[in-house]
Formats: sequence, structure tokens, C-alpha cells
Amino acid sequence: MRNIWRSAVVVVCAAVTLSAGERKEFPAGQDWSNYVRIGGYGLKGGDADEIVENATRTGVFGIEVDNDIPGRYESYLHPEEKLAAIKAVAEKAHKAGNYAFVYIAGTECITANADKSAHTLAKDHPDWLQRKITGEPAVFGAGSAFWIAKGDEDVWVSPYATEWRKTYMQRVAQIAGTGIDGIYVDIPYWMTHFDGWEQTWASFDDYTVAEFKKQTGLDAKKDLKLGDFTDKNFQKWIEFRIQTFTDFMNEIATTAKKVNPKIKTIPEIYPGIEQEAVRVGADVYSLYPVVDAIAHEYEFGEGDHMASSRSQLDWFNYQVGMHTFRAFAEGKPTWILNYSWDGDKKVDKREAMMNLAMSQVMANANFWDAPGHSMGGSNDETTRTKIFKWIAAHEDVFYMPRSAMKPVGVYFSPETRNLYSEEFLQSYRGILILLMQSHREFQVVTPRTLGAFQGQALVLPDVRVLTDSERAEIKRFATQGGKVIATGTQPTFTDSNVVQFENCPGKEYYAVLAKDFAGTKTESEAKFLAALPSDGIAVEASSQVATSIARVDGSPHVYFANFSGLIPHENPVQTPQTGVRVTVPETSAKGFFLPFMGEEQEVVGTAENGRVTFVLPAITKGAVFWYKVRQ
Repeated sequence: MRNIWRSAVVVVCAAVTLSAGERKEFPAGQDWSNYVRIGGYGLKGGDADEIVENATRTGVFGIEVDNDIPGRYESYLHPEEKLAAIKAVAEKAHKAGNYAFVYIAGTECITANADKSAHTLAKDHPDWLQRKITGEPAVFGAGSAFWIAKGDEDVWVSPYATEWRKTYMQRVAQIAGTGIDGIYVDIPYWMTHFDGWEQTWASFDDYTVAEFKKQTGLDAKKDLKLGDFTDKNFQKWIEFRIQTFTDFMNEIATTAKKVNPKIKTIPEIYPGIEQEAVRVGADVYSLYPVVDAIAHEYEFGEGDHMASSRSQLDWFNYQVGMHTFRAFAEGKPTWILNYSWDGDKKVDKREAMMNLAMSQVMANANFWDAPGHSMGGSNDETTRTKIFKWIAAHEDVFYMPRSAMKPVGVYFSPETRNLYSEEFLQSYRGILILLMQSHREFQVVTPRTLGAFQGQALVLPDVRVLTDSERAEIKRFATQGGKVIATGTQPTFTDSNVVQFENCPGKEYYAVLAKDFAGTKTESEAKFLAALPSDGIAVEASSQVATSIARVDGSPHVYFANFSGLIPHENPVQTPQTGVRVTVPETSAKGFFLPFMGEEQEVVGTAENGRVTFVLPAITKGAVFWYKVRQ
């Protein structure tokens, strides 16, 4: 009798070599941006052939070209030469069956050789500049940032400067008209990230102050207690600043799509889920609905933030960030522009690159390796080529849509993060890491997805701010049989299905991990885990392995990211994990195993008591396990 395994048809997008000009086909609801393997290139003009040839040879799919029109004052005024270069590289990429997107600055603009020029943006338009409340303009020179050359003028423009914004959007439309596939907008921020500007809560230029007055009736210079998160007027300032850049990116997207409906808009954002998002005004939770993807320059760790310098706790925090981004995205792509190695003599850069790639693909994010803190090139092109081609051969496993099965929901409250960042994030991270280390299926739930959540339990990690609609949805979930687990000092719920932990197990667990990553769970964490429903897939593995579980193409998948044995600045090679067991609630199941940078193999399970247990091959850096069952 022929065996029929229950699974949808797998769409393989890049396991075969495409001929020149052939475009890939993607699953419904996805496109090229979900499958990118990004490489960055400088675009000077006349080098389109060289760029596309290198991308083709090294497995790059999704070519970033640095050709900044509005972020350089000369081309902001006269864009013709750069527009021609963008058009040429777009045409070459399309002929090769590839896609290309172009870098532009957000509110930053540099004038070259400003010390010798009578005309710079600041000299010509001082009213356009962002300013501190005391009036100092956002004008900088060499030494303020590594990308500002000697003699150059670097300024940050108010997004409400009317004439600047009008011309900026004209440039966006012209870029879209070249046929390029995407516009990549670098850090559209309020200037609060250079030395001396961190706590300014800028900008207090006339345009911005007038707009805030128009929207709220408040004088931003007089009616706010800057930095006081209990001040209602300052809370309005926070909301206004975040909405400003959400609206700015929305206008870029709308302007570009009027010219080219298929073009993508992708902001580059370095703050992740932390309080920095509130300070700079670029909040990825707010941005995802108005853009096509976000490129997260998301770093975690002390010092240089390189993958080679990360502790095991840093790696788990990194996983928390990426899984949260994926929840914010709701199926849109999450690109990670991050850095693996910066000359650390004790660390093999090839191993550091593979660790970074592994951590990202297991979390459903797209890998972009870059040397040091630059966007272009690679620490080791040969290694990057191997990684890219391996990802391409197995991209259906990593980038087809993932859906939840029987998850524990963990609630991300943007408003709580905005006002009580430190307290909320310690609880939120602690709960998610505890679930990863306990190998439980989890799902990050947000206000946008709360109504559709169908998991077994919902955790509120020290959530202190809830709207009426959020409360109503949580109550509905509880009254329909879902278990709500509330920790800390959040609002009280009286429904019978609510379990209250006054001493937050997430905060307690995070404190334990910060002192000793291999520390023993406390009684509070044990009680928390015991309160969770326990049916579904059971995974037995080290707590130094992060797992995430989801359904992909009809089949349950378990993604393993192994961080055991990693020592920052010293050892980038994991301790292999042996004897990992996965038990599935099926009477007949066929297992498959894909090790990172390896090949797929079948795994035979042992059936007992209506379940099947699989003992997996050794996991080195990471792996994926999935199974299919007979109809």
C-alpha cells in the first residue's frame, strides 16, 4: 500500500540554478523580499555589471546598492547622475533574475567639503535643522560619527521642514521611476543618538513645535516635563514623536508606489524592542504596518556588539528580539543587518559568521553579513557564499510562512514598554527565555494580534498599561477557556482562569541568568511552568539550546539554536548536543532532520503509548526537525 504523508505541497524557490533573466516563484502572500540573502555594494555609476556579477557568483539574492540621493546635499539638489546609475543596476539585476534596492538617508544630509563651500544645507537652510530645546542646531563634523569625513557637514533635518520634505518626496518618486525594486531608508530618526543629544528629546525647531501645537494645543517648549514619563503632556510628546516617523515612512511608501506599485520600502532601524525606540522616535512596532520590510541593525551585547563578543545570555536576548520583530511583522520580512566579527584575533571569523547566520535563520529572519560596522562586502566572501547557497537550497524550511499550533502566548505591550521600559523588558525577556530554554512552543502576541490569538495560555509579563479594547479581548480569551497568567503589578483581572504571580517569575529568572547563565530555576519559575498547559510536542534538550516551534507547510517544525560552550572573544565553536529527543503526539510519524550547513536526512522514531519519540543526530550550531504523519 502506498504511504501518503499529510503535508501541503512544498514550494522550493531556490534549490535550482536559475538561468539569466528567470524570476523565481514564491508561495502565496510572499515575494522576493521574504527570501533575500543580502549583500551590500557601493554604486558609483558604470559598475552595474561588476556588482551583479559578484552577486550572482556569491549567492546574493537582494542586492543593496549605496547611492544616496537625498542624504547628500549635492545630489539632493541635482540627482540626475545617480538616478542613471540606479536605473542601470536595476536593469542588470533583473536580467540576471535578481532584485536590487537602493540606500537613501532619512533625515540626515551631508555636504562634502563644507569647510570650502559657500553653499551647504545648514548655510542655505538653517531653519530646516532639528534643534535642542535650548536652540542648538543638529550640525556635526568629523569625529561625531565614523562616516563623517574631515571637512564635511552632517546635519539632521526636521521632518516637518516643508520645502525639504517636498523635494525629498520628489526624489523618492524619481528613484521609484528608475525601476529599482526597493528604497532602503537609513535611520529616519529624531537626533538623539550623537554624544550630547541622547536626553534632549529633540526636536524643538519651529516647524516641529508648530505641528505639535496644531495637534495637541500644547507648547512643546513650555508645557512638557522632559524625561518625566508620569507627565501626561510628555506622554503626548512621546506619542507625537513616534507617529511623526510612522507617517514619514508611510508617505515615502505611498509616494514611491504611485510611480511603481511593486516597489518596496524598507527602513533601517537600530533600536529594537528597547526604550531607545521611544527616544529616537522610530518604533518598529508602529512602523511595520506602513512599510514592506524592516532592516534591523539590531545589536546585542557589550562593547563592540559583534557576534564574536556575545555571551550566552546575549545570544538568547538576541533571539527574543528577533522573534518579537517577527510577531510585529505579521508575515512581512525581517532583515537583520548585523555584524559577526571585527578583527578579534582569538575568534575564527568564519565560525562567527556562521553563528550569526544560524541564529537569524532559525528565528525566521534574513541574513545580511557585513564586515566591521559597514554595510558592504563581507568578513569572508567564501564563507558567506557557502552560507548563502546553503540557505538558498533549504529556504522553504526557513522562510515559508510559520504558524502557531498550541503556543503559550507572551504579550508585548508597546505602551507599557514606552512608559515602564526597564521593568517590562526584564519580565518579558525572562519569560520568553524561560520558554525557549524549557523548549515550549511560544508566540509573541501584540495588540494587533490579540483578537486572533488561539493559544492555550496568555502571559502578561508585568503589563502595566492596557486600553479598554485590550482588556476586553483578554477577558474574552479567559471566558472562552484560555488561561491568563499575569505577573507583577499590572492591572488586576478577576476571571476564574487568571493566575496571578505577584513576584514576577520572568524578572526573577532574568536576574538568575544575569548572575549565572547556567543557574538553577527558582521555585517561582517552576510554579510558572507548572501552571502552563503541557500537551503537544515535547522536546528534551539542554537549556543552552533555544528552541522555537511552528507549523510550516503543514508540518510541525522545531528550530534549534545551540549556544552551548560559546565564550565571548575566545570560543565561537559550540559544544555539540547529543541525545536530543522530540516526542510528538502522533501514532505514526516520519521524521526529518536538517543540520545547519548540512543536508536533510530521515530520522526513525520509536512509537509508544500513542506517541512517537525521535532521538536526533548531534546538533552542532543549529538544526531543524520536522515530521509528517499518514492520513
